[in-house]
Amino acid sequence: MERHQVAVYLAAMALGGLLGRLAPGAGPGLEHAINPVLAALLFVTFLQVPAAELLRSLRDTRFLAAALTVNFAVVPLLVAAMFPFLPDDRAVRIGVLLVLLCPCVDYVIVFSGLAGGSNRRLLAATPLLLVAQMLLLPVFLYLFMGPELSEIVEPGPFLRAFLTLIAVPLALAWLLQAWGARRPAGRRAADAATTTMVPLMAATLLTVVASQVPELGDSLADVAGVVPFYVLFLAVMAFAGRAVARLFRLGTGAARAIVFTGATRNSLVVLPLALALPGTLAVAASVVVTQTLVEVLGMVGYVRLVPRLVPRPAADPAADEG
Repeated sequence: MERHQVAVYLAAMALGGLLGRLAPGAGPGLEHAINPVLAALLFVTFLQVPAAELLRSLRDTRFLAAALTVNFAVVPLLVAAMFPFLPDDRAVRIGVLLVLLCPCVDYVIVFSGLAGGSNRRLLAATPLLLVAQMLLLPVFLYLFMGPELSEIVEPGPFLRAFLTLIAVPLALAWLLQAWGARRPAGRRAADAATTTMVPLMAATLLTVVASQVPELGDSLADVAGVVPFYVLFLAVMAFAGRAVARLFRLGTGAARAIVFTGATRNSLVVLPLALALPGTLAVAASVVVTQTLVEVLGMVGYVRLVPRLVPRPAADPAADEG
């Protein structure tokens, strides 16, 4: 499955779309399954980040500074440039903001690895990126939406999402790592858990798409209207990520990882936040899911494009990780 994981993910989304069309009544039940399957996916993701490696990664200041710059300075500026041209519908705009302002922490590692990016560095930076986006997202939303934001968005769902999708899976992953360091049984359990990464990702994509397809209804035109913006975002961030990597003088592997972290967005983690919005803003969740569909297809192109955009210097093999 790991060798063919891109095909697995595309098949999962196609199957989810078919299921959503053929059995629309299953949508509400599948919505309740999103958080548990996503929490399991993030648990397995965090399990691949040893606690000691995370502490060491905090000393990798150039890479972390580049990752924070591309995600929390460059991306918001690009979103600000696109914002006036977005559809006027408030729910659509909130959905776009939710998904584009948060960097991906799950399948970005897969696609970056396929393109020769430094997975080790991205994995180690994952908890920091998660915490940073949860702290900054309310600030960014307020800057874009103004005082009206407090009337429609409550802090409770954000806090619950951070606790259930980040804090608890991260703590459980570190507990299992500690058990594995002391007992063979714990090591075997950790090894077994990491093999579920691809099936869990496929299950998450299938569940998300199948639950949201029935919600499109009459809002299909509004949702389709944001697709060009998502495509534009992918196109611009390929070159913006490369520019940031050059600014921080990163080697090939690290530079490719920066391109991917700047381009991929955290649609799966912010979806529960979109689902928690009032019913009048329900279309925001479909806007978030649409970004997932566009992005996964875009990543297929990125895997081929990024190695050409950030080539490996022939005379400097060490540049792959530098």
